[in-house]
Amino acid sequence: MHPSIIKARVFATLALLILTFSFTFPMIAFHGTLNKIHAGKPEEISSLSKSVWNLYNQGRYKSVTTPKEAHNNLDEMIASASEIGVASMPIWAVSLEAPNYPKEAFPLGIPVFFHFDGYSGEVHEMNTINHYVGMDPMWVGGIIEREIGIYALLALSLGMIYFIAYNTKILNFIMLVPASLPLLFIADYSYWLYWFGHNLHDWGAFKIKPFMPTVFGDGKIAQFTTHSYPTIGFYLIVAIGLLSLLAFFAKQKALREMQK
Repeated sequence: MHPSIIKARVFATLALLILTFSFTFPMIAFHGTLNKIHAGKPEEISSLSKSVWNLYNQGRYKSVTTPKEAHNNLDEMIASASEIGVASMPIWAVSLEAPNYPKEAFPLGIPVFFHFDGYSGEVHEMNTINHYVGMDPMWVGGIIEREIGIYALLALSLGMIYFIAYNTKILNFIMLVPASLPLLFIADYSYWLYWFGHNLHDWGAFKIKPFMPTVFGDGKIAQFTTHSYPTIGFYLIVAIGLLSLLAFFAKQKALREMQK
């Protein structure tokens, strides 16, 4: 076997493992759980969903109002009516510093986290602020993306498996999709923010002009200071992207040399 084929398979396998354990597996295991919680049917939640949420939420942000005994325990989170986010790795972090929120409780502002399949953090508090300035609640953003995300990642995983198993030029180009994940996320995330900032409503406490929220870095919304930065999930999809590119070029090289 050509040495570059081996390299390509190693790179692609590493990318697939990161994708699976960071996003695809927790998304599948937790799929539909929030709907059951909101419907008041916690007894229908599987033990797998609970175990996955408990595991993946180790070290994640918990609201100051969440009882300590409920941390990393989905049953206790439900019993205490605490705010529950999704299980997959968060990709982007946004926080707002509001004058009426104590610094000692929220040193970096009210934090929310964007995932492939939903949100986590202080989503309820963020929706309160959004309402104050005439913006839609967070759940309005990325509805289609969140609904199809799990199926898109499953299809992508299948394509990567085919890339590993077979040596054809057409399958090689599949790896350009995971390679572009960081850019695809930033483009989609930027569009969400643009849409939110240009679809304001009269229900706000005061009117503000349509604006583009800050995608990366610090900014302002009315009297609130905003912080918008990548978090662990984004660095993971960057790693997936780099490994996918290496796999693509390694197999391209092998296929060229094998044809000679």
